[in-house]
Amino acid sequence: MVNVTAQQQRLQRDQDGYGRPLEGSLTEQRGQDAHVHISREVKELCQVIRDIGKSRGDGGGEKRSAVTVEFWKLFEHYVNISNKVVGILLRARKQGLVSFEGEMLWQGQDDRVLITLLQ
Repeated sequence: MVNVTAQQQRLQRDQDGYGRPLEGSLTEQRGQDAHVHISREVKELCQVIRDIGKSRGDGGGEKRSAVTVEFWKLFEHYVNISNKVVGILLRARKQGLVSFEGEMLWQGQDDRVLITLLQ
């Protein structure tokens, strides 16, 4: 019988599965649960933008009007739902759902930054 130690089981950078939890492990399940939770929060954020934002654009031709909201207004409404509004905004931007100027948004200094719902 061959005794395989944990050190021998470690994957190398060039191997498939490197940097990912073992299939079927609790770590994998926690990651999947977190992904579902974050996706739900991103969808909720987009709905809040639709609800409180203003439609801008001509609405004619192929261009659809975009919904925009200033950061301060979104922050005021969304902070009641979640205290992670900036993190969720960054995730939504990474997924191509919203756009805004700058790398990060700061309460006070970026209150007038427009957030545009893309989808």
